[in-house]
Amino acid sequence: MILQQYKIVFGGTMGAGKSRAIKALSDIPVVSTEAVNTDLDAHSKYLTTVGIDYGEISLEDGTKIGLYGTPGQDRFDFMWTIVCKGAIGTVVLIDHSSPNRLKDLEFYLDAFQNHSNNIVIGVTHIDVQNDQLLKIYSVHDKNR
Repeated sequence: MILQQYKIVFGGTMGAGKSRAIKALSDIPVVSTEAVNTDLDAHSKYLTTVGIDYGEISLEDGTKIGLYGTPGQDRFDFMWTIVCKGAIGTVVLIDHSSPNRLKDLEFYLDAFQNHSNNIVIGVTHIDVQNDQLLKIYSVHDKNR
């Protein structure tokens, strides 16, 4: 059973790089629940997470932080509640190459704000769609 004193959850759109981020950060081999993508309308990637991804990062003092990746499809939103329980923070990744990137950002922020007070936003795939770069995300919402 995987139990960590601390955990960080990675959420966001399908294909935004949640699994890749965990693989890049983890000090251990990542436990992955990727399966063949059957929702090609949502994204053309071959594999997609259908459960959770799990990795760990160890700090210099020996503290281990669990890295948990959630599925991006909203049909798996019931898992977000379970995985986010007890997390010290959430990283929401948004695929900048998606035509719906701002709607995706609003959707995932709203969804994960119900589960976490500490959210960091990461914007990925800027190299694929480099128009407007990051300025489109700088809209200020007084309610957030």
